[in-house]
Amino acid sequence: MTKEDFKVTPWEVKGNIDYDRLIKEFGVTKIDSKLLKRIEKHTKEIHFMLSRGVFFANRDLNWLLDEFEKGNKFFLYTGRGPSGKIQLGHLQTWYFVKWLQDKFGVELYFQFTDDEKFLFKESSYEEIQKWTHDNMLDVIAVGFDPKKTHFIVDTKHAGLLYPEAIKFAKKINFSTLKGAFGFTNENNIGQIFYTSMQAVPAILPSVIAKKNIPCLIPLAIDQDPHFRVARDVYPKLGFYKPSILHGMFLPPLTGVDGKMSSSEINSAIFSTDSPKEVETKIKKYAFSGGRDTLEEHRKLGGNPDVDVSFQYLKFFFEEDDKKLKKIHDDYKSGKLLSGELKQITIEKINAFLKEHQNRREKAEKEIDKFMYKA
Repeated sequence: MTKEDFKVTPWEVKGNIDYDRLIKEFGVTKIDSKLLKRIEKHTKEIHFMLSRGVFFANRDLNWLLDEFEKGNKFFLYTGRGPSGKIQLGHLQTWYFVKWLQDKFGVELYFQFTDDEKFLFKESSYEEIQKWTHDNMLDVIAVGFDPKKTHFIVDTKHAGLLYPEAIKFAKKINFSTLKGAFGFTNENNIGQIFYTSMQAVPAILPSVIAKKNIPCLIPLAIDQDPHFRVARDVYPKLGFYKPSILHGMFLPPLTGVDGKMSSSEINSAIFSTDSPKEVETKIKKYAFSGGRDTLEEHRKLGGNPDVDVSFQYLKFFFEEDDKKLKKIHDDYKSGKLLSGELKQITIEKINAFLKEHQNRREKAEKEIDKFMYKA
């Protein structure tokens, strides 16, 4: 599949993603150095995911910072559709969200869209509830502030969400959804309604406080269409449009096409994988940018731009720019071999997962602290 026929929807991502084309098609704005400096004024440092362009585009971030500087403090909103294990691509976004929460000292509303996964997957309602509980452990393990973090579960908090969701539903017609998502007459009516539920947390604190509060949504760019559909509705209901930060996809182990997926076991590294499982997956499945022979690699060097192990270091696991550049240059020159690069990545991921899993084991007792209580 070429860049010409890649696909990005909230339910399917495939092909070699052309992010510049997505910026134009989705109507978002690339994050430039001027905006990075403006963020840094408040955070005192720039997260490596921003400086490296992992989070690469936005909607209305300058406006959000205008409001913040006026004293109108924003809140964060992100979420998870619980249908399987948590993989590194999910964690990448959430650890970035934690940095935002810490740096700006803001509230986070975290939505678990159990209704979406029931409506779009073949899984039973009971199975989705098990994954909802399981996924909560990983979110808590990220280290969000329990006093400022509120879990919203669509089916459990329906009484809170539904009165606002129907206001969105009334102003979004089916032809708009067909254009945005490619829906047909075969889609069930729950799928057609669902975007209205995902739109609500962006205004929920405003509804509760009875005053307009700005919202920032960090997300992987495949989720943007939901908010593009709802975007014109927010002002019609008397609310601010949410500001959005768009992230790139962590590539699957097997190559740079698409994104890491929980449904493809050999394409993903999960939050609960053992050190041995991580080692096996990286060594066996991680696409290499190395040459066919040792002699060729030493002479011609590897290609870090397509090497999955290097991409994982760049996107998530090597925060130090100088160390990353040395790995990049050594690999490109042929000094560093593919096996050696894989070993560096294995050690980084396992060190990260060891700490995450330790916190995850203790998270069971913490769930009640995070659940939103009306």
